[in-house]
Amino acid sequence: MKRSYRLVTLFFLLLLNLAFLAKPSFAQNQEERPLAVVLTAEGAVTPIMADYISRGLDIALEQGAEVVILALDTPGGSIDVMNNIVKMIRGSAVPVIVYVSPRNAMAASAGTIITLAGHMATMAPETTIGAASPVGSQGEDIGETMENKVKEMLKAEVRSLTRNRGQDATRLAEETIETARAVTSEEALEAGLIDLVATDLEDLLAQLDGRQVSLNGREVTLRTLNAQLYPVQSTFIEQALQLLVNPNLVFLLLSIGVQAILIELSSPGGWVAGFIGAVCLMLAVYGLGILPVNWFGILFILVAFVLFILEIKTPAFGALTIAGAASFIAGALILFNSARMPGFPPISTPLVVATGLTLAASFFAVITFAIRARHVPIRTGRESLPGQTGTARSEINPRGTALVGGELWIAEADPEDVPIEEGSRIVVTGVEGLRLRVRKLK
Repeated sequence: MKRSYRLVTLFFLLLLNLAFLAKPSFAQNQEERPLAVVLTAEGAVTPIMADYISRGLDIALEQGAEVVILALDTPGGSIDVMNNIVKMIRGSAVPVIVYVSPRNAMAASAGTIITLAGHMATMAPETTIGAASPVGSQGEDIGETMENKVKEMLKAEVRSLTRNRGQDATRLAEETIETARAVTSEEALEAGLIDLVATDLEDLLAQLDGRQVSLNGREVTLRTLNAQLYPVQSTFIEQALQLLVNPNLVFLLLSIGVQAILIELSSPGGWVAGFIGAVCLMLAVYGLGILPVNWFGILFILVAFVLFILEIKTPAFGALTIAGAASFIAGALILFNSARMPGFPPISTPLVVATGLTLAASFFAVITFAIRARHVPIRTGRESLPGQTGTARSEINPRGTALVGGELWIAEADPEDVPIEEGSRIVVTGVEGLRLRVRKLK
């Protein structure tokens, strides 16, 4: 028995040793495969995108990645954010390959310069790059002098990024800024503006293998064949904040927030409406800080809510409500649609009109109930007693008692109505101190 126990123990110890010895061998095989961190940047160039790329570059450095693949699809965005992303890419300790993908994707406006900032610029088939002419900070056409300054600055930047790509590439890069020219992936490859065209990530990694890139002043040979992909997903917070670059959502948050705050101010003591309003307004303000907006529109929206409040306090039979709705709609359209920038969609005019009419209708309903309440007869207190009916509890001749509204009162009748027998139905005609004046119901 003891011998069997020892044999079983030795057998399990042998299995543990084999597992321990096999683990380093597996890790070593895994380490032999190069690691490629994959970032996916879609939509407008915003601070959220910049934070995501920064986090991805940190992960690539921590994991000892061979290369970072930045899959880019953007219509453009802020020049300031673009410059921040370019600095991160050029200063990265891990080679960054910008890959405009998938098919039908674009690297427009600011995305053009981000693509050229990569240690290698690559594109998928049927993609486009270009149209990098600058616009103002609020999307408007900038003055001639300022436009020339910004264009010259951007052209100097692309000349620096394309200095090793040949004159044709540099000329094309400058044209994307000077004349807003855009080209396909094949045209960009032919001009030398990009390094290669790859159908997918697998094809890209196969073509990158063995190529050399200049990384912080030194030549690095890429080892990407059979590389292990490490996709970096956006966090929940990043996904939620990225939604705030949609002006339609920001507009709804702004409308709900202001209305909830007004509800809280009109009936203080609760906290639900105030909390919802505060959260919506904070999110809306964050979105307004990213979106290209014309702040003059805020004045019209504030005037609209002032008119709504005045209508409640001093009803004008709907005139102020109509004026408020018109001011609200005009303010929203001025706020979002008079300032345009590549990468940010316009606000939906039907949504603005529908929201404005809904707000006007809700305020009009409040006003209607308020006016009706003023004409409703008083139903509590002594003032409500005249007109009520009751029962004589004793003979009223000319005084007695009567039960009215569940209470026993001293009742007095007019001489022409006396006597009123006990149990008769009476109606209150007036109140004098603690006595009721009554008459007999016919």
